[in-house]
Amino acid sequence: MNFAAFALTMRGSVPLALLCALALTLGDRRDVLELGDEEFEYLAAEHETLLVMFHAPWCGHCKKLAPDFAKAASRLKGSVQLAKVDCTANPDTCKGFGASAYPLLKVFRNGVDAGSYTGPRTADGIVQYMRTQTGPDSVPLRTEEDLQAFVNNYDPSIVGFFPPGSTGLPEFLKAAAQLREQFRFAHSVEPDLGGPHSLDPPLGVPQTLQQHVVLFRPPRLSSRFEEGSVLFTDPVSVASLRRFFRDSLYGLCPHLTLENKERLRVRDLLTVYYDLDYRRNPTGSKYWRNRVMKVASRYSSRGLSFAVANKHDFLSELEEDFGLGMSEATELPVVTIKTRLGHKFTMREEFTRDGSSLERFLDDYFSGLLKRFIKSQTIPEINNSPVKVLVAESFEEVVNQPEKDVLVQFFSPRCPHCKKLTPVYTELAEQLYLDPNLIIAEMDATANDVPLGYDVQGFPTIYFAPVGKKDQPIRYEGTREVRDFLKFLKRESRRPLVLNGVREEL
Repeated sequence: MNFAAFALTMRGSVPLALLCALALTLGDRRDVLELGDEEFEYLAAEHETLLVMFHAPWCGHCKKLAPDFAKAASRLKGSVQLAKVDCTANPDTCKGFGASAYPLLKVFRNGVDAGSYTGPRTADGIVQYMRTQTGPDSVPLRTEEDLQAFVNNYDPSIVGFFPPGSTGLPEFLKAAAQLREQFRFAHSVEPDLGGPHSLDPPLGVPQTLQQHVVLFRPPRLSSRFEEGSVLFTDPVSVASLRRFFRDSLYGLCPHLTLENKERLRVRDLLTVYYDLDYRRNPTGSKYWRNRVMKVASRYSSRGLSFAVANKHDFLSELEEDFGLGMSEATELPVVTIKTRLGHKFTMREEFTRDGSSLERFLDDYFSGLLKRFIKSQTIPEINNSPVKVLVAESFEEVVNQPEKDVLVQFFSPRCPHCKKLTPVYTELAEQLYLDPNLIIAEMDATANDVPLGYDVQGFPTIYFAPVGKKDQPIRYEGTREVRDFLKFLKRESRRPLVLNGVREEL
């Protein structure tokens, strides 16, 4: 029965709003193509660009992603097809594409695996990323109207202006092909286009024969504290363009979003969170950003980057990672700093409109007077079980003991794989309990900050921190059986294991 027939059948017994909501839900689901072992190969080949989610029904991360994936499928309908494969029912397809951890997202072009999806996992992020996978790497511009339409965008724009036959254009197009997932590119070979954005040409070289590349900042981020465009002045090459984009793209104080947060957080970053919304409240959004930029312009040369963000996009992060309970009653911004080493700081003083409180916070930060915030459970008073319990506050003291090898499992209490591993891990710890040189430990990674050097993206994740190489922990990639753990420990440890009270031979 289709939805129209269903609606007629239920008319009078189900509220109209509920029927409309059901229609939207069913529509979203239909927009996501369901593929199986038998039809994957020939159906995937029918689509020029296809994004596939390999998932399992029991996977919590898959369930969390599903609504955004469905919304993105609806918005991309007609340009990019989204599909999913249930790996519990279609193991052959999943195994063929290396889907062992879920969800795995991969891009296909005409049925050929084009690599893993590396974009954001929100509806907006998926839409934005997949739109970069269609169309030309760089959009050709022919008129001033084309140029203004391209740069008048919510995101930054990179435009190359080249005279006909320029040697720089092929290099620019190479860069566009390699970086299209991250940046928007356009180019023009029209002699009269782009002149206002160029440098004065060298003596004897007409303006129309000069090549140049310009980064245009989004109009919504225009400010008196920085120019709206940046001119690239080095010789054009893929490497030089990449450096230019990296150093110039975001400017003094960019808008941090769920989609660009990973790129912005590669540096020490101060972020100011408030009711930022350039579409609904551009005036209020610019008001606070300008106050941040005024202060940032005085401190930007000291190795700290600045950003502003919508606090509603990061509520759970602010509460869980920084211990900040965000009150809806206040309009004042809140401020955090997170460094590349994972050190976190929060501004406890109320944000003042003249920026003086932010200046005091920065002065204390650069003077080393701020106390780091660490998300941690309480250190257990009694910790004598074979599997030692770690928390963030005790991690360094226990794991970085110079004379102890440490095997540590990062887990989530809700993870079914972790629950399955528990008896195996406990048996391993019991067999090695009398080894004076080895600690078997575990930490709830959802309730404690994970230290730098430990990449925990899923659960369980297991690392071995050996003596003499505490700064180079080794990730355990083997099967999760006692005998396999023992083989791994015998191989990686410099000293013989003491197994059930008996010292093993190396």
